Amino acid sequence: MSTFFRAGVDRRNFLKTTAVAAGGLVAMPYISTGARAAKLKTVNFSEAVHNLGYINLYVGMHDGIFEKHGLDMKVSAAGGDTQTFAAVLGGSADFAIGDATMAQISRENGGPGVVVGTVVQRAHYFGVSKTMEPFTDPKDLKGKKVVTSPEPNTNYSVTKRMVEQAGLKLGTDVIIVPVSPGTEIGAMLAGQADMAVAYQPSVAAAEAQGSKVVFDFSNYIGPFCNTGIMVLPSTIEKDPEMVQALVTAFEEASRKTYADPAFSKKVARLEFPDLPGEVVDKAIDAELKYLIPAQSVVTKPDQWKNLMDMQIYLGNIKGTVSFDQIIDNSFAEKAVKQLG
Repeated sequence: MSTFFRAGVDRRNFLKTTAVAAGGLVAMPYISTGARAAKLKTVNFSEAVHNLGYINLYVGMHDGIFEKHGLDMKVSAAGGDTQTFAAVLGGSADFAIGDATMAQISRENGGPGVVVGTVVQRAHYFGVSKTMEPFTDPKDLKGKKVVTSPEPNTNYSVTKRMVEQAGLKLGTDVIIVPVSPGTEIGAMLAGQADMAVAYQPSVAAAEAQGSKVVFDFSNYIGPFCNTGIMVLPSTIEKDPEMVQALVTAFEEASRKTYADPAFSKKVARLEFPDLPGEVVDKAIDAELKYLIPAQSVVTKPDQWKNLMDMQIYLGNIKGTVSFDQIIDNSFAEKAVKQLG
């Protein structure tokens, strides 16, 4: 699997990258779902970080759903939200899943980017601590250190906005300690912070080591396009059949994820073999309980509005590109009709 990773891709460099429209990808021959084809279409697919928020992707792969729709998925983890969209811009990935704000930033700066579906429909983050008690009022974070991924990764963004909306001053009342994506729990357990803002299965693994979930971001934020499927307009133009096949496969896989929790747990165990099975099972139970994976690939206006409102508040975007300009739900809506 090829992975596009540019060391030190910060937001400023990302904006410069997106200011220039990337060239189109070369479309390969599409194999229709109804055809008996000897060869599947290879799709280079970039995920921000390997985690159980993307369980619908893994269910689709292990259940043969993508293959059924004529696709051979080559999935690689990019190491963060900026890196995964940069893979699409650079041409090493046909699609990327991560914080869809990256596509919005690109568009606002004259670059390309379209969101054709939602993969994670709520904030898939939990506050985890070994010293704090559960809380619902963000003011309780006063005097605490919180570890997240670096800005502009989503767990940093949701934490910063929550802290500031509670009337607390970042850097004084609350200190955010940024670490590499996926290492938040380890940093908290090592004593670098009072609380980690992390995702599954790291959260369940931390619970198994004596930590507890002290804050639930999914209900605090509500409907939220935490993760979108991002693609270039040139790819849609050159190979709309491939885009449709991928989106339809995601719709089918998302339904399978909720309809068959036992299978979802089996898949999760295969994807994270180094974790105890019961830890992975608990992680999936939490994902489904809090409705974190998308139940449908269709991107809803309230999900997108909550994401955009947060990013406008943080100053990451201006909000000058409307929902209809950046969200193309035509493939998702067709998938829903096809699957019934």
